[in-house]
Formats: sequence, structure tokens, C-alpha cells
Amino acid sequence: MHTMRSRAVAAAIAGAVLVGGAIGATAFSASPSNAASSTTTTPGNAPSGAPAGTFKSNEASSHESGESKAREAQESAGQRPTVP
Repeated sequence: MHTMRSRAVAAAIAGAVLVGGAIGATAFSASPSNAASSTTTTPGNAPSGAPAGTFKSNEASSHESGESKAREAQESAGQRPTVP
């Protein structure tokens, strides 16, 4: 009886290891939902951290007075400013 109980416990442990390994492999495997995607960017695109949408320049006179020429040039070109 002792041998049968030991084998049953060993089989239960082996089954748990196999099931746990299968769940872990499924959860951490490279699948299309978590695989890194490659994107091609062209010069002039917004940086990857920029929010999506169309850029609207702030043309208020109070804002324009403290703005650098480089920033104004980017805004005038329709680009999201990357310089202070």
C-alpha cells in the first residue's frame, strides 16, 4: 500500500510539473500579440513617443514671443517641434 501511495504522489507531482510547464510556455512564448513589430519610419514623421493626430501650432502672440526661431520653423513646416 505504501508503494502505491508513493507512485500516486509521484504521478500527481509529475502531472503538475507538466501542466505548469505547458501553461508557462504558453504564457511566455513569442506570439503575434506580444512579438516585437518592425516599423519603417521616414524622416519628418513624428517621434515614436508623440501622440497621434494632426499637429496644430499655437499662434498666440504671448506664445510666439518666447519661442526660438528653430521651433517656429518646425511649427511653420507643420512638424511637431522637437527643439525648445
